[in-house]
Amino acid sequence: MQQVTVIGAGTMGNGIAHVFAMNDYKVCLVDVSADALERAKATIEKNLDRMLKKERITAEKKEATLNNLSTFTALEDGIKGSFLVVEAATENVDLKLKIFKSMDALADEGAILATNTSSISITKIAAATNRPAQVIGMHFMNPVPVMKLVEVIRGYATSDEVCAQVMDISKNLSKVPVEVNDYPGFVANRILMPMINEAIITLFEGVAGVEEIDTVMKLGMAHPMGPLQLADFIGLDVCLSILNVLHEGFGNPKYAPCPLLVNMVTAGKLGVKSGEGFYKYVAGSKELTVADNFKK
Repeated sequence: MQQVTVIGAGTMGNGIAHVFAMNDYKVCLVDVSADALERAKATIEKNLDRMLKKERITAEKKEATLNNLSTFTALEDGIKGSFLVVEAATENVDLKLKIFKSMDALADEGAILATNTSSISITKIAAATNRPAQVIGMHFMNPVPVMKLVEVIRGYATSDEVCAQVMDISKNLSKVPVEVNDYPGFVANRILMPMINEAIITLFEGVAGVEEIDTVMKLGMAHPMGPLQLADFIGLDVCLSILNVLHEGFGNPKYAPCPLLVNMVTAGKLGVKSGEGFYKYVAGSKELTVADNFKK
């Protein structure tokens, strides 16, 4: 059984660990926080229970998946022997560069180093290592166990062999990989984030309210979720970070984040993760209520 290391036990990291473990890889999940690792294991078990209830997996598959997962608080303890290391830490360039330097120093010589970044340059991350040909983007979509797409992003120096191998690995996870080149936002967020930003500008300028904007996009464009609700789901801080990467990377004012988004992030209104963004969120409730600031 091949071994994979996943760094970061947050929403994306535990989802990535889940799909690898469920597809017969031995998974070492690494996070500096023991509490985060416990929450990740609980989330994975809860998601497996949901799949079991829907008869998408058997009890034996659930048990095997959990048995394939080990957790570590020290990178050096959870990286040796892995042919692939996937970084899924916070979308912060300095943090990612620091992690990749450690990954490069500690990982096996032939290991592929992948990042789940949604916008940061693969080439820049690869330059922090001594193995740029083995560094690649492996951008999963949230929620990872459900969403089929993996953006496979080639850095300037990524080898053809590594790219082909990661495309095959993605297919082994029952995902659909799409190869793209390394430019700000790649494909998914280069198109998605300006749309979300434009929805926020539309609200900011008083063209329509929160529910009205989301309803137009859901019923008129067949989107499963309106752009403002989707922004809350992604995290308004993450949206702002990606827009800043696009704005700085292209130097084009069309990517400048809306002042309303900047203010909301500054105020700590980050969406689902903070309990309030454009909507209010109550744990255990699926009811969607517009945040007080946006009520008419």
